[in-house]
Amino acid sequence: MTETPIDTAAERQLLALDVNGTEHEVLCESRRTLADVLRHDLRLTGTHVGCEHGICGACTVLVDGRPARACLMFAAQAEGARIRTVESLSGGDDGRQLSDLQQAFRDHHGLQCGFCTPGFLMLAEGFLAERPDADRAQIRELVASNLCRCTGYQSIVDAIDGCATARRAEAARKAGAAERTGETEQAAGAVSSAGVTEEER
Repeated sequence: MTETPIDTAAERQLLALDVNGTEHEVLCESRRTLADVLRHDLRLTGTHVGCEHGICGACTVLVDGRPARACLMFAAQAEGARIRTVESLSGGDDGRQLSDLQQAFRDHHGLQCGFCTPGFLMLAEGFLAERPDADRAQIRELVASNLCRCTGYQSIVDAIDGCATARRAEAARKAGAAERTGETEQAAGAVSSAGVTEEER
């Protein structure tokens, strides 16, 4: 008896995915996970695959700004959402300029083998965007959701806390500068108004 071959092409679907600000069209089987499509179709290999059960967190990406396990999502579920991978963090013309969060991990030795690092970076990026005033206790609770077998977590906590502290200081500096600029413009306006003659009024 001859088995009828399965037409796998018929099971594929065309997906439009917004990844790191770029629109991609991907033809893939409906059962493919977001992690597989990111790594194998889009060649964004910074998203690591570890346990494939949503436990280790190495595959964490941001979906509409919130951390999500890419191994637990079908790629089709990500249509219409904004996806960010670890590749979106770095900048510069060659994409090799570290973000402040990546630099904090480097400065605080928040990685060793590096396999879990992309997941921790994206977890922290999403968390700090939502909770910029997070304290160390909240950060410690956050990192417990991902697994690391090398660092002992303390240096990861230090890195995220260091980045959060630096971001708050920078935000305060900018707010102070904006306030001073507003006061200067207001004072200049008052001086200008005071210098207007009665006829000009």
